[in-house]
Amino acid sequence: MTSAAVLGHAQTFVRHGLGVPILLITMLAMMVLPLPPLALDLLFSFNISLSLVIILAVIYVARPLEFGVFPTVLLLVTLLRLALNVASTRVVLLHGHTGTDAAGKVIQAFGEFVVGGNYTVGLVVFSILVIINFVVVTKGAGRISEVSARFTLDAMPGKQMAIDADLNAGLINQDEARTRREEVRQEADFYGSMDGASKFVRGDATAGILILFINIIGGIVIGLLQHDLAFADAVRNYTLLTIGDGLVAQIPSLLMSSSVAIIVTRMSGAQDMGDQVMKQVFGQPKTLAVSAGVLAMLGLVPGMPNVAFLTLSGTCAGAAWLITQREKKSVVAEAAPAPKEDTPLPELSWEDVRPVDPIGLEVGYKLIPLVDRKQGGELMVRIKAVRKKLSQELGFLVQPVHIRDNLNLPPNAYRINLMGVPVAQHEVHPEKELAINPGRVYGEVQGAATKEPAFGLDALWIESAAREHAQTVGYSVVDPSTVVATHLSQILQTHAHELLGYEETQQLLDRLAKNAPKLVEDLVPKALPLGVVVRVLQELLAERVPVRNMRKITETLAENAVGTQDPAALVAAVRIGLGRSIVQNIVEADIELPVFTLDAGLERILHESMKGTGEGPGLEPGLAERVQKALAETAERQEIAGEPAVLLVTPNLRPWLARLARHSIPSLHVLAYNEVPDSKTMRLIAAVGQQAESSAGRAVSSA
Repeated sequence: MTSAAVLGHAQTFVRHGLGVPILLITMLAMMVLPLPPLALDLLFSFNISLSLVIILAVIYVARPLEFGVFPTVLLLVTLLRLALNVASTRVVLLHGHTGTDAAGKVIQAFGEFVVGGNYTVGLVVFSILVIINFVVVTKGAGRISEVSARFTLDAMPGKQMAIDADLNAGLINQDEARTRREEVRQEADFYGSMDGASKFVRGDATAGILILFINIIGGIVIGLLQHDLAFADAVRNYTLLTIGDGLVAQIPSLLMSSSVAIIVTRMSGAQDMGDQVMKQVFGQPKTLAVSAGVLAMLGLVPGMPNVAFLTLSGTCAGAAWLITQREKKSVVAEAAPAPKEDTPLPELSWEDVRPVDPIGLEVGYKLIPLVDRKQGGELMVRIKAVRKKLSQELGFLVQPVHIRDNLNLPPNAYRINLMGVPVAQHEVHPEKELAINPGRVYGEVQGAATKEPAFGLDALWIESAAREHAQTVGYSVVDPSTVVATHLSQILQTHAHELLGYEETQQLLDRLAKNAPKLVEDLVPKALPLGVVVRVLQELLAERVPVRNMRKITETLAENAVGTQDPAALVAAVRIGLGRSIVQNIVEADIELPVFTLDAGLERILHESMKGTGEGPGLEPGLAERVQKALAETAERQEIAGEPAVLLVTPNLRPWLARLARHSIPSLHVLAYNEVPDSKTMRLIAAVGQQAESSAGRAVSSA
């Protein structure tokens, strides 16, 4: 049978799920049934080859999780090696009296050729291998596996919060979040399995030591008592066979121990191990130059191997020179200006008058790598994801973000502009990461204290190497691109009403006209001018009501346009029509709505103060401030309790109170009684404003 046919049959077995069961049955048969020397030669050769393949797979795999089956493979290879030890022990003890070739050519080669047929040298070599494997590699790999498993499990909550933060900021979608959560779970499972699998390697090394002594003592006893061998012959035959058997087993065991150590010391990110070693170890010309100087000094010392040291010194110096020249050429190539062409300047035109960008992002010169894809910048991709998510949530297409550098800004600063006017500015450090305190931190992390720009949370700028530790103690760690994108998302949500104008409204109506042409035709311009529709949509967005349900909005406007064209009255009517979706955005359909109301006395005073005014209650500034403070305190208590803050008031008070709380209490939802669906269950929390009511009474009396 050819090798191709054997490989084809093996692939068939694996495809039908028979590979592992057949391997286990084979290992059991090796422990029970005697094997001829030829079979032992084939199996020992296969074991060594398999160990080489596994360690090379570990070296060349980009991420440890891509070799997630490694703990299981490690267990199977260990069982295979132990089964081979049992099979070879049987052959050595049964036929060892016949000579050193009794257990096959592989064991004979390791017992005679590798150690020169001297069992004393063989014992020393075997002992050294055992010390290297057991004391150094296996023990270190086991400790690293244990620590990696513990820190990975401790870091899971922080990683999950970071994923949720990216999802809420629109940087990733639900599928990407699900994939990243699965990766976090797989990473925890992998390092947990590696912690247990490292115990297999440690036990295998211990078993190798015990098997050596058992085989030597048992073989000498059998040779002396059963086969009447001379003591020297018995010692020589059985010791060489046992040492050959032990070396054949210890070399694959050392390879597997090294595989465990390599994979648990790898970083979790995707990387090529060879490239990383070359860049980080031999990529610094200063390191090579200093090494060359030290080697040259050693090479000049009399009695030293001068040729070897001086040769290595020259090699290091030459490598340092080559790396330095390569870096200089790359810097010159980047700094070289483009050739100027002597072309006449064109005449000025209206094209030279640059219009104001609806959304602009200006960055300092140190933040340019964040937006340059050639330098690995991810900010452009993040901003595109933010625009996509906001467009889906708000119901209209958010305009593109124009990004440009601004040398007048501080090097690490960025500025967000709306309609050419700056609305926010902050600083980020592109070489660091931001550790955000979500309120549940259980340890300390070294870093520069700051505030997260989007929501004002306490945060620290930390080094990238401290990311895992920060996540372990409860911080949510994000990169600078995510910080900028999240801040931009929050700004655009807050100012969404400024982004929707005539053009965007017309686009919404045109899209609706494809499915309901008569509805749009009867509304604009027959019933309402386009400007009124724009005002209504802008006010809805200002009150955090999406305009996704454009059909319902248009139908409500068409029904009420006969009686009024006042945008405020039309907004109130549209809110009633969208009441179910407004409440749904606050709480789920099957959850009762927690609400609080105004104290009856304060509500009466507000109603009286509105008589004869169209804009809102005519209150003194002090009373308005106390009302605002009372609402803010109640909203804060609701937020601490983990529930939404919902104020339920009469329809004529709702617009004024909504404007009062729009910027100062962004977490507060102000609803009118007629906006809550009849089927929605409500739970009254409290009535606020008693102190404000008494203050208002005194103010009215004094007036």
